Amino acid sequence: MKTYTFRLKPGADLFDSIENFVSEQHIQAGCVLSSVGSLTHATLRLANRSYYNEYEGHFEIVSMTGTVSTNGSHIHIAISDGDGVTIGGHLVSGCKIYTTAEIVLAVLEDVIYKRELLENDSGYEELVVYPK
Repeated sequence: MKTYTFRLKPGADLFDSIENFVSEQHIQAGCVLSSVGSLTHATLRLANRSYYNEYEGHFEIVSMTGTVSTNGSHIHIAISDGDGVTIGGHLVSGCKIYTTAEIVLAVLEDVIYKRELLENDSGYEELVVYPK
């Protein structure tokens, strides 16, 4: 396993920056090991919804987890406001960094992650793992 650690600066888009890093590093199978930081704007797709919710304010990233790949990533995030109210959902483009985001990714070098529409399954493109 290989790891990468990088920092995102104020104003960067969290999801797009992770996707760009994954693309630049040609990561075919990885996961989010650790993440901390803050946001001024959050865009999330909440559970069982087909639309995005937008949030303005100052938020702490309290958790982020998921799989990353040049073939499609699936990341969830939890954020909390100044009162500690926490919300979480699918990370999508539109989350803007406030002061920083510190991201640690693990890369699995013996497999490839792909997203495929599977027959008689969820109706969504789901993770399929192939040997490398």
